[in-house]
Amino acid sequence: MPANGNRPLKLQFGLINHEGRYLTAESFGFKLNASAPSLKKKQIWTLEQDSQDTQVVYLRSHLGRYLASDKDGKVTCEADGHNSDCRFLIVAQSDGRWALQSEQHLRFFGGSRDYLSCFAQFITDAELWAVHLALHPQANLFSVARKRYAHLSKEDGEIAVDVNIPWGVASLLTLVYLDGKYCIKTCDSRFLSNDGKLLTESGRATAYTLELKLGKLAFKDCEGKYLSPMGPTGTLRSGRCSKPGKDELFDLEESNPQVVLMAANGRYVSIRQGVSLAANQEDETDMETFQMEIDKETRKCTFRTSQGNYWDLVAHGGIQSTAKEVSASTMFSVEWLGQKVALKANNGKYVCIKKNGQLLAVSDTTGEDEQLTLKLINRPMLILRGENGFICHHKNSNILDASRSVYDIFTLEFSNGAYHIKGVDGRFWYVNSSGLVYSDGEVPEDFSLELLEHGRLAIRGKNGKYLRGDQGGTLKGDGHCLSSSALWEY
Repeated sequence: MPANGNRPLKLQFGLINHEGRYLTAESFGFKLNASAPSLKKKQIWTLEQDSQDTQVVYLRSHLGRYLASDKDGKVTCEADGHNSDCRFLIVAQSDGRWALQSEQHLRFFGGSRDYLSCFAQFITDAELWAVHLALHPQANLFSVARKRYAHLSKEDGEIAVDVNIPWGVASLLTLVYLDGKYCIKTCDSRFLSNDGKLLTESGRATAYTLELKLGKLAFKDCEGKYLSPMGPTGTLRSGRCSKPGKDELFDLEESNPQVVLMAANGRYVSIRQGVSLAANQEDETDMETFQMEIDKETRKCTFRTSQGNYWDLVAHGGIQSTAKEVSASTMFSVEWLGQKVALKANNGKYVCIKKNGQLLAVSDTTGEDEQLTLKLINRPMLILRGENGFICHHKNSNILDASRSVYDIFTLEFSNGAYHIKGVDGRFWYVNSSGLVYSDGEVPEDFSLELLEHGRLAIRGKNGKYLRGDQGGTLKGDGHCLSSSALWEY
């Protein structure tokens, strides 16, 4: 596993046919068609590689069933496991599209609307599928060859691939999907050009087609060359290769939230003074930044330092940054108290800040000394995806949609424990009296974020209610309790 402790993201995507329609697995009768105009839940497919033969892939639908083809070219999506009819080979084309060939019967899969089959002996336009990644578009980029992460190097005006742990906002990259190709956007909203320069506008030189090799990604530029890390700092730009080797392969990894914590004394929790944690610093540096890694089952959280160690509960309630591995003593429960948080250690006691700034897990209740202000630092650009799609501005009004296949990039601004969310036009989100969320506010309104689950957060308005996507796909600020419609991938 990479040094970051993050696993590569499972490759999920939509497949777009020659008519611009997405391959869809209907919820009833396991029916297949290529009729949908956009990428939503029913259009998402997960790629699984065969454990013995890595060239062979299985395509799993959102229902957990596998695409299969019989000897007569009849295509179904009912198989609940890997069988010989479910084995496909990806034949990548120069334009980045895929042809899917049945390994068993050697025929190609294609068609349109309800007329899909796997009987073509040759590849024509009808057998080609464009690949639209369905991952959350913000991630860390890991070079397979260098075993290092990419980050924005502002001094050098480049993306360098030379850090062991993707730390801080500079390591957050956004993949922007435009007309079947991808752009790589840095945290300061610039685009990577194939010559390694960072440009303020996207164009031909910033567009890449994605190719898949051995479950890894390669980025092919407009000249048919591939991005790779070059030189001592691993400058990311196109090399000479027109075929991807190890140097040209990357993993996308989920970007965990990184936070700073301020105590009631107005000082930041830090490891600058040694292994014992104390709230005694006035500046935010890597020493005051911690990565929150939330356990999928227990929803408890570990805090990781920039050196790769974890906070650890030691004797007498002390907390030190000494653990190399996750264990029961490195797990903390986070209680969200509006614009503050309280942390409960594995001994059942709350973390308290002593007069000298030292952190000790010794309190039974939460008062001022047990409350911390938590600030998320590595999402200045916020992209939110709910159970039915992304949050995006409404075409004809100032309300927000919560079920779109395209997303807006919002700006997140921290303000004394709360956050302001700003739209593309520089105006602010607010909740009106009828519970609708609008995006045309002249003045900022306070929202609070709760990082509740692995990869998902909840947002509360100043009315104390959760933001949720309603049945009609509109964003509302009227959720009384937490439900799946109020959790957002970020």
